[in-house]
Amino acid sequence: MAGPAVPARRVHDRVDVARLARLFHALSDETRLKIVERLIPGEQCVCNLMETLELGQSHLSFHMKTLKAAGLVADRRDGRWIHYSLNPGTLREVQEFVGTVGEKAARFDAARCCGEERKNSLGQLYGFSLF
Repeated sequence: MAGPAVPARRVHDRVDVARLARLFHALSDETRLKIVERLIPGEQCVCNLMETLELGQSHLSFHMKTLKAAGLVADRRDGRWIHYSLNPGTLREVQEFVGTVGEKAARFDAARCCGEERKNSLGQLYGFSLF
């Protein structure tokens, strides 16, 4: 699951599908969503996350590795403690993609009529090609 944590919104004017898959995979777990929620107010020490989420160090570490690999979370060491924070740029990337999909889906639904031909693929609908 390791991959670059550098945001990449588009590759040659196409959606970076692999990047989006890593982001959505990282957000597809209840525990990781709870971690993201706990980090919304700001940076948190690993000890606080362990306590509030009632997770052991190894369990939290496993989830933090996935969030970091996706670029959603950054860390900084302060002595023996690690502090985690959200990466706002990556969260904006997710928000922009979801917003674009929602807008295009709404336009598609509004434009569709009884006699009109439907677009036959998600790529046509959302303006990208996987191949």
